[in-house]
Amino acid sequence: MFIGVREIKITDNVSFLLLPITYSIVLGIAIYLSKHFKWISDEEGKIAEEIMAILLGVIISKLAISSGESIYMIFNVGPALILQLLGDVCTVIALPVALLLGFRREAIGMTSSICRDPNVAYIIDKYGVTSPESRGVLFIYIIGTIIGAIYMSFFASLCVSLLPLHPYAYAMATGVGSASMNAAGLVPLVNLYPSMGTQLEAFAGCSNVLSSSFGIYLFIFIALPLTEKLYSWLSPVLCKSNGFEINDDISQDKDDGDNPFGLKIDNLYNILSVLLVFSVIVAIGNVFCNHVPFVDSLIGMLIIVAIAFIGLWLGEIIPVIPSIILICLIGMFLAIPGVPTADFVIHYASQIDLTTICAAFLVYVGIAMGKDWDEFKKIGWRGIITTLFVITGTYLGSAIIAHVVLVLSGSI
Repeated sequence: MFIGVREIKITDNVSFLLLPITYSIVLGIAIYLSKHFKWISDEEGKIAEEIMAILLGVIISKLAISSGESIYMIFNVGPALILQLLGDVCTVIALPVALLLGFRREAIGMTSSICRDPNVAYIIDKYGVTSPESRGVLFIYIIGTIIGAIYMSFFASLCVSLLPLHPYAYAMATGVGSASMNAAGLVPLVNLYPSMGTQLEAFAGCSNVLSSSFGIYLFIFIALPLTEKLYSWLSPVLCKSNGFEINDDISQDKDDGDNPFGLKIDNLYNILSVLLVFSVIVAIGNVFCNHVPFVDSLIGMLIIVAIAFIGLWLGEIIPVIPSIILICLIGMFLAIPGVPTADFVIHYASQIDLTTICAAFLVYVGIAMGKDWDEFKKIGWRGIITTLFVITGTYLGSAIIAHVVLVLSGSI
């Protein structure tokens, strides 16, 4: 946060932002991989991954409060929020790239979705755990977890300077079903359009919930069948004779830090400790960067983490409803204008800057990335390129669709 936001000019009209969230990830990796001093042990690296899953609930809580505050505006642009989900199908633009790079049936799993938990589960169930399609989806799953947040932050800031789309459309496009990518893509927008901060957070949060909730149906009935059909047409033309296959030892051996679905709360004391310590860290950062009194900052954070904790706890009691949905519903309800809690919740929560929360959170992501660095290096450059095209496709596709619908509906 001390380094602050730095703008890198490519041309007079094109630039991208270097943000505190990027520094946080890089510093987290560096601290873990440091050879001269072992700052963090392997066991602590594993704990960082578990903490990530808990803290994602805090980010979702913050976005949910913004959604409740802007609920009437969200209703006015509802069609855009729903139709931009079709942008998730645009991951298929990565299919020709994957085929040209030498992938075969793996490309179906790699390019039919953003490859988060629900997509991984369906591919494995449909094709079998040892199938090329399953190896492909796990490949993007791992790479997306490692580089997704960094790339989304960079690409979002670059797109804003290149393409004349409305900020609301870009905010909706960040809802790819991954909380860390959602937050990373939103932070540059909030920095570029601070006066729209609450509205942007609201659209981003609602979009991510829709992607997480209904994106799987779009994937099952549209995206995957389309990818299979395109593969049958393109593979005879584009597949190289020297096909490249992913190693069989790539496996999903840990919970997805980007998705708190099914999070097991087996130690309430540790979880409460994590949330309280994180609240203090963010409150101090908020004082330093946004000059908000510490007491106000801490109250704001305690409100946000309380909503996250209640949602996670209820997710264990009512397992049929994912925790992410419960957190969103609670946060939105408490902040809807007219609800008795709204003024209190909005007053304090609005004083907490999303960038500060994400900067603190992404240090844990960096540590987890450092822990998986050897696995990342083994996967190879072909998969990295494919992953970047997958993320690019869903982000740009959603942003363009959202912008067109906003224009046609007269919302902007």
